[in-house]
Amino acid sequence: MSLRFSVLASGSTGNAFYIESGEEKILVDAGLSGKKIENLLAQVHVDPKDLSRILVTHEHSDHIKGLGIMARRYNLPIYANEKTWEAMDTQIGKVPLDQKFHFPMESVQTFGGIDVESFAVSHDAADPMFFTFHQDGKKAALVTDLGYVSERIKKTVEKADAYIFEANHDVHMLRMGKYPWSVKRRILGDAGHVSNEDCALALTDILDDNTKRIYLAHLSLDNNMIDLANMSVTNVLKERGFEVGKRLDVQDTFPEMATPMYDV
Repeated sequence: MSLRFSVLASGSTGNAFYIESGEEKILVDAGLSGKKIENLLAQVHVDPKDLSRILVTHEHSDHIKGLGIMARRYNLPIYANEKTWEAMDTQIGKVPLDQKFHFPMESVQTFGGIDVESFAVSHDAADPMFFTFHQDGKKAALVTDLGYVSERIKKTVEKADAYIFEANHDVHMLRMGKYPWSVKRRILGDAGHVSNEDCALALTDILDDNTKRIYLAHLSLDNNMIDLANMSVTNVLKERGFEVGKRLDVQDTFPEMATPMYDV
C-alpha cells in the first residue's frame, strides 16, 4: 500500500485535501459546498461513499463550509480538537454525537495504517492545527494557515517526502492592494498567513534529499498569482542550491480543481 494524495482545492475561497492508503480514505477539511467537494473527489476518481473520516484543522469557513453536509450525507466521523469543536459546533449544523471525535493537539492517531500527527500553528482561530502523515517510512506534511513557521514546526515537518505548504501572498501586492490596512496587518502578522518569500525561506531549512515534491497552497486570489508564487519560491530554492526541476518539483494548486493523485 502506498500513501497517495490530492490537493482537492486550495485558496482563500475554500480548502480540501484528500489522502489515502489502501482502504483508508481521509478528507482533511471541507471548505467548499458538498456538491463541489463531490465533484473534486470525482476528478481524482474517489467515490465520497468510500471516505473513512474527515479531519478538521480549524473552524474558519474556508475549511468547514461543507463539513456538516458531507458528514451527514455519508455518515462520516469528524475529528477535531476540543477548542475547534467548541468554535465550529454551531456553524456546521446538527451532527450526531457518535460522529464527533476528539483529535488532541500535538498527538498521533493511527487510521488504517496511516499515522497522523497533529501540530499547532500560529493563526487567528481557536486552536488551529495541521498534520503530517506517515506510512512505511514515507511522510507528507500539510502546512498552511500560519503567520510564521516556528522552529518547532520546522522540526515537526522536516525531511518530508512531499509538502503542501502555504504561499499565501506576495508582500508587495498585498501592501499595494485594495484591502483595508486592518486586514493587511492581520495577514502580515504572526497569526496571519505566510508569504511567498517566507514559504521559500522556511522550505530551505526543512527540505532534504528525500523531498521530491512541493505543492504551493492557500494562494490569495487578490494578493498573489500562481505563476508569481511558483517563480518566487523556485528562485529562492535554486539560489540555495536545490535542484528544482530535476530532483525536486514545485507544483501549483487551484481554488476549484484537484491536483492529480500523487504517490508519495
